[in-house]
Amino acid sequence: MTTILWTVFVTFFAGMGAGLGTGFAGMSAAAVISPMLITFLDMNPYLAVGIALSSDVLASAVSAYTYGKNKNLDIKNGLIMMASVLAFTVVGSYVSSLVPSQTMGNFSVFMTFLLGIKFIVKPVMTTKEDMQAVSPRKRVIQSIVCGVAIGFICGFIGAGGGMMMLLILTTVLGYELKTAVGTSVFIMTFTALTGAVSHFAIGGMPDLTVTVLCVLFTLLWARIAAKFANKASPKTLNRATGVVLVVLGAVVMLFSLFGKGA
Repeated sequence: MTTILWTVFVTFFAGMGAGLGTGFAGMSAAAVISPMLITFLDMNPYLAVGIALSSDVLASAVSAYTYGKNKNLDIKNGLIMMASVLAFTVVGSYVSSLVPSQTMGNFSVFMTFLLGIKFIVKPVMTTKEDMQAVSPRKRVIQSIVCGVAIGFICGFIGAGGGMMMLLILTTVLGYELKTAVGTSVFIMTFTALTGAVSHFAIGGMPDLTVTVLCVLFTLLWARIAAKFANKASPKTLNRATGVVLVVLGAVVMLFSLFGKGA
């Protein structure tokens, strides 16, 4: 009984962190769920990532639906970017297998923390009118080029897709924050599904109880965060996103240290 309660406790907080990160910032659940399952449930790292990716699928899908319903989703350019991301994730993964780079795994966590500070100190105040001023042709080219860069980096490092997309959508492509997050979670729905299927096909099926709990808790908190984000003012959303990212980045870094010291 104690083991079941501990599993529920760990998966609840893992799902809460992942769901808030997904709903507010389009962050991949893998950045939060994986280290918690590995550290506190002593789970195989490969299967932990698979569970995190499967949790990402529904959470990202319901978040994308919420953002889309509020007209904060760029489907056309999102599909173009997604094709580039998926193709070059494979390329990056192959190059990574040739060049050992385990220490780069912490990059996405550190970037989460820094991106959170960025949103608090220098909020994204781009409007939809500013976005529409960019020519469609230029936007398509930008989406392809940025998708290539995001896919390669994610495949090489093995994580950080949501954070890379949010950073590039807001700073390079000049997206308004809500549309950036909506487009990011839309893309993450498909990239997470691809990753989860490949993980389970290669590594086998994970613990069903842990998987179901992580999926449900992540879905619940992602829905809550996405609904709040779409109603919030740009200033409030920037601050809320920044705080969530800073806290999650700091907590995951502590979990990583805790796991190494155990």
